[in-house]
Amino acid sequence: MAERNGSTPWREPTSELALRWGAPRTRTLGGLLLIVGGGLAVAGGSPASAFTNFLLAAGSAAHVVGWSVLPSAGWRRVVAIGPSTFAMWFLLTGPGWLGILLLPYLAWMLVRHRPLAAYPTAIFVFAAAVFAGRAYGEEYSGMLPALGIVGGVMVLSAWAARAVHAAQSQVRRGRKPSEPGT
Repeated sequence: MAERNGSTPWREPTSELALRWGAPRTRTLGGLLLIVGGGLAVAGGSPASAFTNFLLAAGSAAHVVGWSVLPSAGWRRVVAIGPSTFAMWFLLTGPGWLGILLLPYLAWMLVRHRPLAAYPTAIFVFAAAVFAGRAYGEEYSGMLPALGIVGGVMVLSAWAARAVHAAQSQVRRGRKPSEPGT
């Protein structure tokens, strides 16, 4: 659909990649589900029993597969897997270390092809992690609400980064972000 000045509306850069299989939206939603589900499974595991050991292994595998299926340049996905999986395992130490969730957030920004101008949104994620870590202390019993707070801020920050990306793209094309069709 062409706009009145002949340009097209902004689209996610990853939706324009030539994929070998699947649709960009399906791969993004599936990958995100596997990343979050795998991370939660790892956070719910411990070396205490055979079942929780299975959760650690299955969660790690799902987390890695989730990053692998996201539509992105291949090297970006490979770079994201290591730090993000490490962060999920490190969360077993409790809510006092929620700042480590900055690693998967930055990996998400990398995989989604966000410009450097969008990276300051990571400050909100780190601030929420510090707040939740202090509010819920070192006890693992506070991990679920603390993860909920930081997870919500991560989602809002990712949306803000997307908005910055779209606005920056519009400005580069010579339009104000407030013009119709942007």
